[in-house]
Amino acid sequence: MSLHEYFAPQPTPRSELPDPVPLLRSLTQGALEVLAGVREVDQLARWFNEDAFRSLVARANLSARARSARGVSPARPTFEIRSIRASEPQEGVVEAVIVVAGPGRTRAVAIRLEGMDHRWRATSLAVL
Repeated sequence: MSLHEYFAPQPTPRSELPDPVPLLRSLTQGALEVLAGVREVDQLARWFNEDAFRSLVARANLSARARSARGVSPARPTFEIRSIRASEPQEGVVEAVIVVAGPGRTRAVAIRLEGMDHRWRATSLAVL
């Protein structure tokens, strides 16, 4: 094992990781609050890998511009998590769809978690 590999993030087997459902709920709520403009995206940084975090930042910026163009101020979203469907396609990986119902519409949030360094990290997040 090279020095670079030794200090790189290490995959963690599922047996050494906590239940992913509470994190899935928290990430869903946090992401929706970021997109609504009532939470700073940096508060979620530790739970995302670099690519997924950049994607969330870009989406948050687009949402902020859209609110600004319409003259709408940020407001805390009200929603209810209707269901969480999670599967484990391989060891240490969870792919989930969280169905969220709000006053105006129902949305789906897709999240992929990977076990790294004995904790879950979101490697993909999509709000549909």
